[in-house]
Amino acid sequence: MERERALLVAVQARRSGARGGSWDAESSLEELGRLVDTAGGRVVGKTIQKLDSPHPAQYVGAGRLNDIVAQRETIGYNLVVFDDELTPRQQRKLEEALEVKVLDRTALILDIFAMRARTREGRLQVELAQSEYLLPRLAGQWSHLERLGGSGRQGAIGVRGPGETQLETDRRMARRKIGRLKKDIEGVRRQRSLYRRRRAKSGVPVVSLVGYTNAGKSTLMRALTRADVFVEDKLFATLDPVTRQIHLPSGRTALLTDTVGFIQKLPTQLVAAFQATLEELAEADLLLHAVDITHPDAAQQSQTVDDTLAELGLQDKPRVTALNKVDMLIEHEGGEPEDLGAFELSLAEHRPDAVLVSAQEMWGLDQLLVRIDEELARVTTSPQFAARPA
Repeated sequence: MERERALLVAVQARRSGARGGSWDAESSLEELGRLVDTAGGRVVGKTIQKLDSPHPAQYVGAGRLNDIVAQRETIGYNLVVFDDELTPRQQRKLEEALEVKVLDRTALILDIFAMRARTREGRLQVELAQSEYLLPRLAGQWSHLERLGGSGRQGAIGVRGPGETQLETDRRMARRKIGRLKKDIEGVRRQRSLYRRRRAKSGVPVVSLVGYTNAGKSTLMRALTRADVFVEDKLFATLDPVTRQIHLPSGRTALLTDTVGFIQKLPTQLVAAFQATLEELAEADLLLHAVDITHPDAAQQSQTVDDTLAELGLQDKPRVTALNKVDMLIEHEGGEPEDLGAFELSLAEHRPDAVLVSAQEMWGLDQLLVRIDEELARVTTSPQFAARPA
């Protein structure tokens, strides 16, 4: 099957304070291209427009929209992907003007999640997020009837009512489906709560791996646990949480859980729908934050993770940071790197909890385990740990 040919479109907002505003449009589009590749498409072009904020009706200005329409003849795209979540109004306008499939960043991420979900819990959560995303966009399916006949008894002959009736029927069915999915997910949540209570009763501390998507979390987990964990150089390679045991230098054991990666402009539907999974982070005794130190946007990625954790109310959760892929920064002739001191000194001010590691080359893991052990010893002797529900 031929891969869909995607044109990527972004607005570089001149105003600050927008969600994901610390990212420049070029970097954001580069990431959007990787998302398209992960979803099975191929990027054939990119366009960026500088505006104070996205146009309320069609995201980009009228002149730029005309340019995008013209590019269809020159580059032959059959899909246009916008780097922000579109309003239902913007989506309808763009589909009318471009006459090809239009997706926004949220819909693309949801599509990848649907492709990656393996467990029943994961599939339920993705289906809920998709349903909540589509609900306000259902009107677009019946807008042609609204334009022809209007609504109510004053509509034109032959189109009085059916469009409105079908829209309301679709909305009712969508709301019923959302209610059913929430009920099913609540059941999953109760099961997880029972499992966490049993786990807490055992007294084994829990470490949750967090990080930006493709930061190397699964590779780090495989290196720390010596367990067979799926690893792939794709965004959102891990969707469903995986838990394995790790052995600490003190002789104690802990449970390490790999969770879904974060991303800038994370759709709010996903934050809400994946609450059952994200509760794992809230219940963890320690967060292990993996950062891809080689990425040109490592600082922004790290800040995105911090911001997302803050949105979840987890900004004060004890944390150790693993600055991963350090092997790609250092010239070496095999074996351990000769000198990491310069890196450690430059990072100490910004990330005092950081340990430099290479999960791929197994560098720095002993030091990381020592740091995790020390932090868990501090956490598990605290009154809060002793008082947690069993």
